[in-house]
Amino acid sequence: MATTIPTREHIARKASDLIPLLRKHASWAEENRRLHDETIEALADAGVFKLRRPKHFGGYEVDSNTLVDVGTALGQGCGSTSWVASVYWIPTWMACQFPDEVQDEVFSTPDVRVCGTLSPSGMATPVDGGVVVNGKWGFISGAHHAHWQEIIAILVPPDGEPYPIMALVPMSDLLVVDDWHTSGLRGTGSVSTVAKDLFIPAERILPLPAVLQGQIASQRNANSPVYRAPLLPVASAASVGTLVGITKGAQELFLKRLPDRKITYTGYESQREAPVTHFQVAEATLKSDQAEFHARRLATQVDTKSAEGTEWKLEERARARADVGAVVRLAKESVDILATASGGSSIYSGIPMQRINRDIQAVNLHALMHPNTNFELYGRVLCGLEPNSLYI
Repeated sequence: MATTIPTREHIARKASDLIPLLRKHASWAEENRRLHDETIEALADAGVFKLRRPKHFGGYEVDSNTLVDVGTALGQGCGSTSWVASVYWIPTWMACQFPDEVQDEVFSTPDVRVCGTLSPSGMATPVDGGVVVNGKWGFISGAHHAHWQEIIAILVPPDGEPYPIMALVPMSDLLVVDDWHTSGLRGTGSVSTVAKDLFIPAERILPLPAVLQGQIASQRNANSPVYRAPLLPVASAASVGTLVGITKGAQELFLKRLPDRKITYTGYESQREAPVTHFQVAEATLKSDQAEFHARRLATQVDTKSAEGTEWKLEERARARADVGAVVRLAKESVDILATASGGSSIYSGIPMQRINRDIQAVNLHALMHPNTNFELYGRVLCGLEPNSLYI
């Protein structure tokens, strides 16, 4: 089922139009630890769940720079919403690696939402026709509104070494554990899910090392530039727009409050008159600009190499991880400057800056996005050593 693909500008504008609604529901999402149903409906209406859906299933099959545009717009409205959208994009892309008959089942649901993880916290035992899986996966963002989950488990074959597999599981087959009590990204609803003696048929299983190397099992998607890139650069490029958007949202909020704020116990009747404020705003904005540079460099590299069909060098893969780390660090520093300059009143729950600050802190701690981890990996490769991680 082919569909008319809107332009990149149209898609980005539809996402930007959602900002007031996302801000309206941001506090509700944080209090209830999941996205509001109206937010999910609005994302669906704007085509956000079609961005990595194949064209032959009515999707848009957009490039990574478009994802940066949309993630940035959503992040300006609500960091948790943008995060969940980006998480859906990644496992949806991963679903497109599976055999075509599996995709027929997954994409039979309009605006299907696939959540997932790259953490191998399950064990798989081979049986006739597939595997039986037991395990628990944490940090499953968007699980409450998802239809499928992509899981990672360690398969222990009768002969040979154990290795990680990637599998698709209907959410109805999993137990959802409501354990998402956190300081940041509370609205993402990143609960845990559990599988107990769960049978998964062989057609819904792929070896993770093959996926990480860009070996696709789908025949229909094999020639699509969007689906033939390696997983980690694709996932990295899908994530960074959220960070850029959060920084832009913080800037907008700070400048909106600025004229009416005094600097208490000083002679400044308006904070915007103080030279220190000028330095803070300039530095925060430049760090946001630098974060966007790394986000765009990453997305452009993914788009260019995907279009050309050229092989990824090890250094390019490592730099993709490093670009994510740079975006996270710069975004965190930008928000921290503005949060520090926002004064004591900003700790009240009615002022979004405190939530923005906690959200950016939470992203900074993500295992695959942490600057220190990613910079070490990049430096290790630059120094001529082999990477000490499969996730590259």
